[in-house]
Amino acid sequence: MSKTLDVYLYRHLVGCLIQDEHGLMVFDYAENWLENPNAIPLSCSLPLRKERFSFKECRGFFTGVLPEESKREVIARIFGISARNDFAMLEQIGGECAGAVTFIPTGQLLPERDEHYREVSNQELAEVLRTLPTRPLLAGEEGVRLSLAGAQDKIAVRMDGDRISIPLGDSPSTHILKPDIERFQGVVFNEALCMQLAASIGLPTANVQTRSVEGIDYLLIERYDRVVHMTSDGQAKLQRLHQEDFCQALGIPSEMKYQSEGGPSLKQCFSLLREVSSAPVIDLQHLLDAVIFNLLIGNHDAHAKNFSFLYGDGTSVERGTRLAPLYDLISTVYYPELSKKMAMKIGGEYAADKIFPRHFERLAEEAALAKPMVKKRIPEVAESLIHSLSSLTTEESVAKGVTQTIQKQAELVLERFR
Repeated sequence: MSKTLDVYLYRHLVGCLIQDEHGLMVFDYAENWLENPNAIPLSCSLPLRKERFSFKECRGFFTGVLPEESKREVIARIFGISARNDFAMLEQIGGECAGAVTFIPTGQLLPERDEHYREVSNQELAEVLRTLPTRPLLAGEEGVRLSLAGAQDKIAVRMDGDRISIPLGDSPSTHILKPDIERFQGVVFNEALCMQLAASIGLPTANVQTRSVEGIDYLLIERYDRVVHMTSDGQAKLQRLHQEDFCQALGIPSEMKYQSEGGPSLKQCFSLLREVSSAPVIDLQHLLDAVIFNLLIGNHDAHAKNFSFLYGDGTSVERGTRLAPLYDLISTVYYPELSKKMAMKIGGEYAADKIFPRHFERLAEEAALAKPMVKKRIPEVAESLIHSLSSLTTEESVAKGVTQTIQKQAELVLERFR
């Protein structure tokens, strides 16, 4: 017997996700949405069409909004479902997701107002953060239907001044909280430093800050896919912006995000960006700078799910499609137990310590970029990073260690490419 979920985008019913009698997901766009002159597709991998999308065609996008690895396993046990059942997972936690997509069981109406929150005290927030390893995304808590991609503990919240609230149902959040990880000391300060460093050299980057509650350090990340706009009666209203990561845009499931496992290559990423972006000249430069930056800081985990498209305001695709601000920037090389193999090859090479000018020349060919510009850009970004690094002050011990690690890495790259 088949089951269905209504799929909403910007509070518009755009289609139906179906689990067929064989347990496989398929997707149909709603006829009314296809007839809407302002209709936009859910994903680059799901263009507007009347024909049904098969399991293979649609899984990449839909599984891309779900948590991964051990977090998915724990959530599945909480709900008594299979960890591999994407449909059942979306049914349980697909209320507040990345971008502007929401999943509602067919037969239920989307609430007229999506402004239901539960405010938490500092004591309650600390308990939430302690609970995340055993209850990811607060799965199973009454009224909570949150989904965030990735394998790290995190929670979506709404910030109103210094007040923090948990979104209920499909109510939108404004920030993401990521607590420190015991296994990787000070990763919160590592990520904060790398994100602030990227912003300081002019890369579009999500706003972050570090905070602590009852001795638990966490990273507070402002969501770039949520904005506040004023209604006709002068009220401030939180609005979703749609986004999708590059794996979703290419229809590639999350478990294949690494290039060595069949995931996207940098060549594919540059080609996709050139095809989709409303300002390709600017966005191609930003993507190149991001690749260089990740090499300089030793971020070997920069896979295709760490790059996203940010779409317009939901009324017309002509509003623009742009490369989203950067996120999840971490100096993984700081932790010796983590892999030294990069998530995506640069010019055919996975090992960061073996990257030389010839590899970026090959990347330039693959990405259809001008070789002289690419070779010139590497020392420019490296010099800018080293200059900015010297101006960033921190008293936190891990951040100091990460600063020294990045300094050495950047100086090595600069020497090779001067």
